[in-house]
Amino acid sequence: MIALLLVPVILPFLAPTLARRILGRLAPATALWVLTASVLALAGVCVAALGALVLTGLLKLPAFASLGELVHPLRTPSDRLVLPAAAAATGVLTLGAWTLVRSALRQIRAFRTARTQADRRPAAGDLCVVDSPYADAYALPGRPHRIVVTTAMLRSLGPSEREALFAHERAHNQAGHHYFLAAAELAAHCHPALRTTRDTIRLAAERAADESAAEVTGDRRLIATAIARAALAGHASPSTRPDFAPAATTGPVPQRVAALLAPAGGRPRTAWWTACLLVASTVLSVAAGTTGVVDFHHEVEIAQGEQGP
Repeated sequence: MIALLLVPVILPFLAPTLARRILGRLAPATALWVLTASVLALAGVCVAALGALVLTGLLKLPAFASLGELVHPLRTPSDRLVLPAAAAATGVLTLGAWTLVRSALRQIRAFRTARTQADRRPAAGDLCVVDSPYADAYALPGRPHRIVVTTAMLRSLGPSEREALFAHERAHNQAGHHYFLAAAELAAHCHPALRTTRDTIRLAAERAADESAAEVTGDRRLIATAIARAALAGHASPSTRPDFAPAATTGPVPQRVAALLAPAGGRPRTAWWTACLLVASTVLSVAAGTTGVVDFHHEVEIAQGEQGP
């Protein structure tokens, strides 16, 4: 049982490397779906496995065993491993919960501030212009969706570049990329390896919006130029937007510009094999974690005297 519960804790360390390979070889929109679904599954089963480890350690102690209505403390074949593993799992879950709550409160405050600021300004369709000396532009979720852009950003771009920037931000809102970013943020607090994967998901969302905007405008070079100039204008500007509000200036901009300017070509055949490897790792993690949790529940029933050994 303990070995099965450790599998979902170990396998997520493969995710960062596989995620980078997938993004480089699959279409950005496809990669975004694959990566987000995988990290959510990996994060969920990891938390379940850590919780089972914590309960396993607690139920080995007579005081907690009596609280759980166990006839005798939980018995496991690897007693020397259980208590240290349970202590480590407790620390990881506590730290993750603390950082998640802190991040959630900060994001909620940032979203309320951005939403209040946008609602107070007159909007032209979905476009909201904020008077600010700092160059910034981002897609703001909510009802209705808004594209928030500062006056400093507008002054930094030409007319065609502004339209390219707006097309990029509209692509974020239309595709609901804020849901993907929120899911990646949640997963990042469940396992340390998924923090790096969170950054890859953010890049995938930006690349997907880049490609969508390029299709709308029909000019990939214009999108690349607009992104580059917007990033230069806003690189030293502080931003109070929430992390799940995507912006054209985030991520490794040179990499995104290079992808837009690269000649169009087919994806390598190894792309789907890399994606399948990540999916297989996720399925193995879920299967091992589920089996471990079921075994833990069975052992608890035995200790409660409900079943024979």
